[in-house]
Parts: sequence; structure tokens; C-alpha cells
Amino acid sequence: MVSRVSRALRPPWPSASLLRSRFHSCASRLGGKVANEALAHDYQHTILLPKTSFPLRTSVSKEDGKLHARTTGELYRWQWKNAQGPLFVMHDGPPYANGSLHIGHALNKIIKDVINRYYVSTGHRVHYIPGWDCHGLPIENKALQELQKDLLSVPRHEIWAAAKGVAEREIERQKEEFKQFGIMADWSRESTYRTLDHEYELRQLRVFQKMVERGMIYRQNKPVYYSPSSRSALAEAELVYKDDHVSHSVYVNFTVKSQSLGGKLKELVAPGDTVRLLVWTTTPWTLTANMAIAVNAEITYSLLRKEGSSEITIVAKERVKALDKLFGSREHLADVHGTDLAGLQYQSLFEHSTDSSFGIILGDHVTPDSGTGLVHSAPAHGHEDYLAMKSKIDAYSSLVCHVDSAGTFSSEIADVVGTSLAERVVGKDILGDGSRGIVEYLRETGSLVKIERVKHRYPYDWKTDKPVIVTATSQWFADLGDIKQDALDAIEDVAFYPPNSRNRLEAFIRSRSEWCISRQRVWGIPIPALHHIPTGRVVLDGPTLSHILRVFEEKGVAHWWDGPVSDFLPPELAAQGGAGAWEKGTDTMDVWFDSGSSWTMLRALDGQADRKFLADVCLEGSDQHRGWFQSQLLTAVGAADAPKDGKNDRRPASPYGALVTHGMVLDEKGLKMSKSKGNVISPLTVIHGGKDKKKEPAYGPDVLRLWASTVEYWSDMSIGPTILDQTDKALRKIRNSARFILSNTNSTAEQAKNVQKSELGLAERYVLHMLYKLEKTALEGYSAYNFPRVTTSLINFAYSTLSSFYFDIVKDCLYINAVDSPERRAVVYALLKVLDTMTHVMAPVLPHLAEEINEHKVDGTQASVFSQKWVPMDPQWEDPRAEADMTQLFEIRSLVLGLLEKARRKGDLRNSLEAVVDIVIPEDIGGGSDLVALLKREENFLKTLFIVSDVHLMTKPSLTSTDLRWHESRDLAIEPANVQGVELIRVRPAEKGKCPRCWTYTKEEDKKLCGRCEDVVERH
Repeated sequence: MVSRVSRALRPPWPSASLLRSRFHSCASRLGGKVANEALAHDYQHTILLPKTSFPLRTSVSKEDGKLHARTTGELYRWQWKNAQGPLFVMHDGPPYANGSLHIGHALNKIIKDVINRYYVSTGHRVHYIPGWDCHGLPIENKALQELQKDLLSVPRHEIWAAAKGVAEREIERQKEEFKQFGIMADWSRESTYRTLDHEYELRQLRVFQKMVERGMIYRQNKPVYYSPSSRSALAEAELVYKDDHVSHSVYVNFTVKSQSLGGKLKELVAPGDTVRLLVWTTTPWTLTANMAIAVNAEITYSLLRKEGSSEITIVAKERVKALDKLFGSREHLADVHGTDLAGLQYQSLFEHSTDSSFGIILGDHVTPDSGTGLVHSAPAHGHEDYLAMKSKIDAYSSLVCHVDSAGTFSSEIADVVGTSLAERVVGKDILGDGSRGIVEYLRETGSLVKIERVKHRYPYDWKTDKPVIVTATSQWFADLGDIKQDALDAIEDVAFYPPNSRNRLEAFIRSRSEWCISRQRVWGIPIPALHHIPTGRVVLDGPTLSHILRVFEEKGVAHWWDGPVSDFLPPELAAQGGAGAWEKGTDTMDVWFDSGSSWTMLRALDGQADRKFLADVCLEGSDQHRGWFQSQLLTAVGAADAPKDGKNDRRPASPYGALVTHGMVLDEKGLKMSKSKGNVISPLTVIHGGKDKKKEPAYGPDVLRLWASTVEYWSDMSIGPTILDQTDKALRKIRNSARFILSNTNSTAEQAKNVQKSELGLAERYVLHMLYKLEKTALEGYSAYNFPRVTTSLINFAYSTLSSFYFDIVKDCLYINAVDSPERRAVVYALLKVLDTMTHVMAPVLPHLAEEINEHKVDGTQASVFSQKWVPMDPQWEDPRAEADMTQLFEIRSLVLGLLEKARRKGDLRNSLEAVVDIVIPEDIGGGSDLVALLKREENFLKTLFIVSDVHLMTKPSLTSTDLRWHESRDLAIEPANVQGVELIRVRPAEKGKCPRCWTYTKEEDKKLCGRCEDVVERH
């Protein structure tokens, strides 16, 4: 295709003016053998020149009115009302309502639209409701910026109202931008969904209530991922990991209390020796919250004495060699097992701290792969630490934590480190100056052995792009332990595209035991918990939620923020001290719970009764395996009815039947797009062009759509000026193919009716066979969501089968033959078939072009092309024999065209019509050669195939009477191998005169026209 790109810039046939100029310029050539200019001019009116109002180029955008409306909003409403086929549900994952759309949005929405349009074209009734995710921190921050106030100075109800206004405004902006991609949807308020809608919020809270009633929701003070930049807890799905994060790690010594030595250690340690526990950590700021040191029972630990010293250091034996650089060579005293160390007590690193009551504990999470084999444990700041110590601590009151909501050291740290150090670190960023202050203190007190700068993988807040921490806060969790297997069972019957993405989703589900669903934000759905002030008791149960939801139904969810607590107290709670004894919780739900509840709006959909899945397809980026794909599944399974009598007698229900995922869009160099790099490409710029139209042309939506459908979207893909230019040329080739057919068939389509397959020539049967293969490929590709396979086949068909072959060889017949000639009727019949099927094939990807073609057909109608059901071609058009025959003839054609080009380069001819081709076959071939039989059968077609004036088959050429300036001997390898092939191909000058009407050298000397043209002119 690349070699033919330049040809796409030219129309695939001569224009009328060009034809006229050729008639004039060629009329006096070749020694006067042809008619004069006047004679040539006389026959122009008898030639069927191409004629159509279909333009060479068009740029269809939303401003183009009727055409755009017919194929988008009007089409969606029409098919929803009139389609009689099965229901197909594309469930839209809601984009976040913040900022202009980027190229990833375009890819996502276009791929969904291609799927929807395919199902509409095959007669399905398609349900597609675009949605928006509306809550969360970015919108809240934007609202505060516009209010020009900070979070603490604005009442919650005011922030809520401002944030809602921002979200609604952003939705309207994005909606107008989405329309410009040519998306088939009803964009009215009633046919879109927003997670801020009243009914949506109520459905979400009912899902939450169901999970509460199943005992899945609980509150606990435990370590969670926390984003200081967002001032909120985060779930795993809200994290991104960066491999180049730099931390300042430290090696520190903890001193063992001599009185705690016992057993084997007591025997090995002499009186007066000091025993140190060498610990390595990348989070020195957590050392103030140390509550234990963990060792592994299966690891061997070495006791090492510093030469000339009474100091003994304990490290894992496997780490001794790696740690030599820290303290040099030391005397090896003995080895002990991890179990020998368990129970040892050690002194705090901070002189004002009460000594740890836990000492050394055993933990399976400790490995000898890095560090020292002894792990500092701060259960408030580590998931593994917390699990290892869970049975030893009261998680509600005993966790030591000195970090506040801003990610700085709180004043409570003074209880551990003393006033002097507290003054140096309180209010300081724990990942910055606060951590440096702790390290400096350790250096001053002699506990610091070494500090190292280490680059490692670290979690970041995906919204703010700032590092997160793990810290203990009181949060709401969903217990996934009881539904994890149900969720895995539910997706057994789900189809994944690509198939290996199944592993990704399953891995995320298996690795989760809980879901932190609370966030410390204002703009979101409240977790409607009631706190009893006198006792600290928190109430969140089914009956209370039923009462609160009735209030929400009447007054709206926002009433939680501005209404009195008395409105939400059921009588039994109001009796416990009155309204003054209660306060409303301030946590909001994780936005993944918001969007994950979107499946609820599909339950009442007409036609769902006998369907296995609520949605046939969900399509989003691959990051949604840990996000929306997962949250949908977990909420759907979690809100399902619990098993009866402890038996799992229900089938787990997945809300979707297929998951399709796409990758990221990169620039042409394979780099991630960013404003700082200046490599961001806006989809709206692709459609409408940039300020400099030469550098950033306006391509229109179909080029953007063709690009999205040509790339292998399931992997990361690229876009840029070169790629867009190539895509534009491919689109123009498809467009010009349609224009060629329209211009040569519209005025004579009636004559081509009722043509039978038996009346078609080999070329027509071959083209229709290739068309049948194209359609079969397209149907398979669309069904498997493999759109590159469809578009590549379509582009190759336009380039190879049509432009480079069929259009070239049929121009003579279309322009010169009589309208009702059998040959022309066959060609027009084939072209009309090609146009009809090509239009259906391209329509899901190129709806604007398909509508234009439909509008310009001779039987064009104002109805959308999608209202004409795509009925696949009859299997009669599958003709492998025609393809095999043409494949053999193409080999001969290639040799002939090569000889013609040699003659043209030598100046022996100016165009192929000046030539006659002789094909010499062996005399003794008999009837045994398929190729020879084919050549004999198609002898009259060969001059059309080669675009020469005549072709002769012969066994013995006359070597004396014919000019042999151009010839070549070839031995063709024709299967089967024992069949003899062509002995000689000879190209020679035509002996007859040039016909002024058709330009072929087939005119007898005493005639004005060739025989064919005489017949046509006489009947004209």
C-alpha cells in the first residue's frame, strides 16, 4: 500500500477535460494513421464520460447539519424505536467530567461506536447511554479555586453546590466535543447518565445498603494508602507506580536489652557485650512508630563481633557478604535461628519513648533478599506489619501513628521523641524535611549506621501525580473475602478481548481481601453513618439506611450536608439522647463505588428478561481491570442475594458478557504524550485543524475514526502527523473508489439489472469473489472486535483489487462500449455490487462517507444507510476457481507489463495501446496444461487485462515478418510442476491504425473507426 500512496492523490480515472485534451493532442500522431482533430472531436458526445456530483473530498463535522444528524442522534433514536432484532447493550464506562477531551477519549468512544454501528447494521436494537463520572477531588479542587477559598473556610453544602456546578458545566463541554467524533447516540439529558443524578445516587446507595445487610461493610483503624496531596485515603485502583522514585534509606542499630537475653543467646553473649539489631528501612519517618522488629523463623542469623569491641551485631547470614561494605570484616561468633531471636526486647531509638512491649516477633513476610533480614515494624504504616501484629494489638486504640492528614508530623510525636526533636519535625513533610530531621537525630545519637539513596518502585496518586504513604486512619472497608470466589466464578463465562486480559482481572481480584471505600472529601456520595457522641459508637445498618434513604428520596442526597441530624435519626436512635447526642459522618464513597454501580440502570431495560448478562460489552482502557471492570463486578456480586442456609445455590452474576480493553495512545516516537514535551495531539485539532493548517490540516472525523479502527488498539499505539497523513490518503483511496463507481454507474444502472453470474467475465467473477472474501473478513473482524483486520482488508481491496487492477482494465469498456452491451452491463453490475457491499463494510468505521455514498446513489434516499440491513452476499459469489485463474493470469500480466515498461523506457512506444502482445505456447502441449487452456479460454479478455490493442496466442511466431525489437523468453513455474508453460512473450507495434474514438490500434486503413466504435456510433 505504501508504494501506491502517491497514486491516491490522483482521481482514479481521466477527467472529462483531460479526455478532450487527449483527443485533440493525439489526433495527429503516428504518421497520420489516425483521424484528424476535427474527426476526434466529432465523437466526444458518443463517449460515456464519468459524471457525478459526489465530491473528491469533504470534511464532515457536526456543523454539516443533515448528514451528521442523520447518522448520529436521529439514527440512534430511529433504531431504538424501529429495530426488530435482538437487544445489544454497550455499557459506557463514564469518563471523568473534568477538562477537554484527549486522544484517548476519542479512541475509546470511536471503538465503542464502531461496535454499536456494526450491530445496528445487522439489525440489532442497540442500547447505548453515554455517561459521566462526576464526583471526586479534581472537581472539588476546581470548585474551591473558583470560589477562591480553602477547604476549611467553606461550608460543606456550599462546596457541594459549587462542585456540582463545575461538573455539570464540564459535562456539557465534553458532550459537545464527543458529538464531533460522529458518535451514534442520543445526547439529550434523558438519554445520558451522570453519577450525580438523583436516581443514580439512590440506586448506588441501595447497592451499598445491600452490602451492609450482608455484613460486608465495616469500619476499622488500620493502615491504608493515603494521599497527602489529595488529603484522602486511596484504593489500589487509584494508584500508579513509578519505578524511578528516590528514597533515602537508612541502616540503624537497635540495642537489645541484656536482661531479655536467654537460651542459646545467653550462652553466646558474654557479660558486658552489647547486642545490636541492624535494621534497614526506606521509610525512616516511620521509625517513631516502631512497635516491633520482625524476623523469619526459617532464616539463619549470624552474630558478628566488631574487632576489638564488645559490640555484637545480628544480621541474616545470607546478607553478611552484601553488608561487608557497611562495617568491614567482622568476627563470626555463631549462627542462630529466627526462633532463637523471638521475644528479645530492645531499647527505643528515641530516649523519651516508652520501651516497646513487643520486641522481636516472627513474620513470614521477612526475606533475606534485601536489607538485613530484620524488618522494622510499624503496623500503622505497613500492611504486612499490621497483619503480622494484628493478633497482638488492639487495632482501634493501640496503633502508634504520628502523621496528620497533611502528611506532616503531628504534635503527638513529642510523646515519643521529646520536645527538642518535636520542635524540629512537627509540621514538616514526612517525605521531606520531617524525614531528614529524624535521620539527623539518629546520626546525633549514634544509632545511624549508614544512609543510602535508593531508586525503587513507589506508589503515586494517579490524580495528583504525587507520592502516597501508608498510614493508619479510621476508614470504611468492604470485606471481599466471602465474595472473592463468587466474583471469579462469575467471570468464567465472560469473553475477554484480548484473551490474556482475563489473567489481569483475575489476579487483581485474587489479591484483594478488602476494599477501602471511604474518602475524606466533600464532593461525593456520603457514607450515611451516624456517630453517637457519648459512646463513640457508629451506627450503619440496614434499618437505619432504609430510614435515611427515604429522606434522600424526598430531599436529595445533598441534604446530608445541609440538613439537621434529626432528619436522619430513626425513632429508636433519636430516643438515645436526642439529636444533640448524634452527628453525621463526613466520609464520602470511593468514586469507583460510584461508577461501579452503573450496572444498576440496566436492570429494568426492555428485553433483559431472557438475557444472561445485563451488558453485552464493556470497553475501556486496560487500567480498568483494577478500576471500573472490577468495581462493577464486586458491587454486582456483593449486592446479589446471599446464599440460603449457608449453601451457594445461586449462580454468580457478572454484569457484563464481554470485556474489551485498549492501550494508551503514544506519539509517533512511542513516547507518552505530555504538555511539557509538546507532543500532545488533540482530537479536535485532528478534525478541525490547528492555527497553521499546513502543519495541522483539518482532516474531519472520518480520518480520526479510520485511524482508531486501523491501529491494534489492544496494545499501546501511536498517532502523529505522518500517521494521520497516511490515514488520510487511505481514506481518499476508499472515497475515490466509491466516486469512480458512482460516476460510471449512476446513469446506466438500469441496464445492469437482472445480470446473471453466467453472463459475467472472469474479471467480474474474480472481483466479486474478492469482495465476498472482504465481506467475510469484515463480518468476522467486527464480531471479534478486530477492526484493524476489517480496515486493512478494505484498504487493500480498494488499492489492489480495484484501483490497481479492475478500474484500470474496465475504463475502456465503461467509456467506449454501448450502454446495453453485454460486457458493459456485466461491469456495471459488478461495480454496483462492489459499491453496495463496500458501503456496508465501511459504514461502522466511516459513517459519514457511507452516508454520502448512499445519498449519491441513483436510488439514493434520505434514509440512513444503517436503516438498510446488512445482508451478506450470496455464497454463489465465492469462486476460488476464478481467483486461481486470475492468479495465473496475473503472473503473465506482470511479465507483459514489464516488457511494455522496457519498451516505453527505450522510447519504442508511448503507451500500451500502441502494442500487440504475442504469447507463444509449445506446439506439443496438447490439452494437458491448465495455463494454456486458461489462455485459450480467455484469449479475448487478455487485451483488456494487459491494456493493449490485441493479444495473439501462437505456437510458432513468424520471426521474419514481425518486428522483434521487444521480446523476452520466459519459463513460468506453473503448478503442477510437470506442466509446460509459456515459451515466449513478445511485445510488438500494432499494425493497424489508431481509432480516434477509443484510441486502440484496431482500425482498418480504409475505415474512420474500428468495428466496435462503428457499431456504437451507428446506434447512438
